[in-house]
Amino acid sequence: MTYTYEIRELAPGQRLVMSTADGPFPMETTYEWSDEDGGTRMTLRNRGEPTGFSKVAAPVLEAAMRRANARDLRRLKQILESAE
Repeated sequence: MTYTYEIRELAPGQRLVMSTADGPFPMETTYEWSDEDGGTRMTLRNRGEPTGFSKVAAPVLEAAMRRANARDLRRLKQILESAE
């Protein structure tokens, strides 16, 4: 799935909120970071309201989003750990 996002809120090292400018349906993605046990905890939340065909396909889209998020997070972890 391809989306174009716009940054809505940025608090460096704490919070990033983006919303779709273009994509299958409107969606907002929030990343939050906090210190935890000598490391960093990142929380990711996606919110959206599918319409039209996307509403019918929502269960499939949700599964695809989860897979894409998991893949992106694995890649991000790999990048961050290789920079140490």
